[in-house]
Amino acid sequence: MTNWIDLRTIIMRLTCMFSFILLFGAAGLVVFIHLQDPEEILFPFQHFVLTSLKCFTYFTEVASTKVCNFFNEDQQKGEEINSIRLHKRRRRFIIKKSPILISMNSSILNLPTLKSEDRNDNKWKSLYQIQRERKQIMRETCSKYKSNNRRIITPYHVSRIFVEDKYRVLYCEVPKAGCSNWKRVLMVLNGLASSTKDIQHNTVHYGNYLKRLDGFDHKGIYHRLNTYTKMLFIREPFEKLVSAFRDKFEHPNNYYHPVFGKAIISRYRVNATKEALRTGSGVKFKEFIQYLLDVHRPVGMDIHWDHVNRLCSPCLIDYDFVGKFESMEEDANFFLHLIGAPQNLTFPKFKDRHSNEERTTTKITQQYFAQLSPSQRQRSYDFYYMDYLMFNYSKPFEDLY
Repeated sequence: MTNWIDLRTIIMRLTCMFSFILLFGAAGLVVFIHLQDPEEILFPFQHFVLTSLKCFTYFTEVASTKVCNFFNEDQQKGEEINSIRLHKRRRRFIIKKSPILISMNSSILNLPTLKSEDRNDNKWKSLYQIQRERKQIMRETCSKYKSNNRRIITPYHVSRIFVEDKYRVLYCEVPKAGCSNWKRVLMVLNGLASSTKDIQHNTVHYGNYLKRLDGFDHKGIYHRLNTYTKMLFIREPFEKLVSAFRDKFEHPNNYYHPVFGKAIISRYRVNATKEALRTGSGVKFKEFIQYLLDVHRPVGMDIHWDHVNRLCSPCLIDYDFVGKFESMEEDANFFLHLIGAPQNLTFPKFKDRHSNEERTTTKITQQYFAQLSPSQRQRSYDFYYMDYLMFNYSKPFEDLY
């Protein structure tokens, strides 16, 4: 009788221990998904899981020694073999599902070289110097706040980078910072269209004409990162946020209203109407900010209001050119000049969507943020703090610290 009690105790302990391991494994996975740089936790996470499996195997073998008194020798051997096979299968699964790691070279601060005839042109010299200063600020910010000394890049980090092979360009897409028109330019450079005006919005975003860098093999990714001209264009964070809100929530949208709108209204609106809960239309800016700042968001993050730091990983990838939406025409045409693009190709000036509506300006942005409390404005600034710092944008409100 005592032996059976001991057996039950052992089985219960094994069950509790295995449940404990699964619980912490799930927690680790959640942390992994929400981390800004997945490689920062990749190796600790793998080590944790593998260690847990080893512990589980060890305790299973110890328990088996006691339990074997109730079974014959053949059954004991069978259990040991199954335990070993289970451990091997799980280990193979972990290795198979891990992100592929690509080692990168040390930081390169070189810009595309100015042509000899441009070196005495004050306009090009001035723009060239601005680029050097932007890259220097970005490098200093990364050096101060980021610890990416291992310089490991995964396909995750390059998933938003578009490739143009003819002129050897890599473009990291930042939504609401001219990305639609930049894709049009890349398509013209690649010979897919003769003019940017001929390319419709749906063709740009849903036509799959442009290749993404994560679609290449390891060698192809490594080669392009080290030899192509890498560029991104950014925008004042609050202005970009308001632009995204106006586009996705103030106009009919069959994705953002049912997916984000319904969840936001359900969580943050008191006494919401059945119609609002059904359609997800009519999200208010204050409700949107509540969602953005909530650590337990009812629905996940979206690229249109995510940090540039997460989208493009500028502390891991050495971008050769950093343009700004605020000086788009000048910066864009300077970039096209640097890569030797056709002289008749200039950056489009037209507004891609809702062309009859005024662009989101500093004044419009301030009107939206005036709807928030000082605390919400401060927390919003804190949320985008690294983008403000890295790209040298001034504080949008005087009371921010």
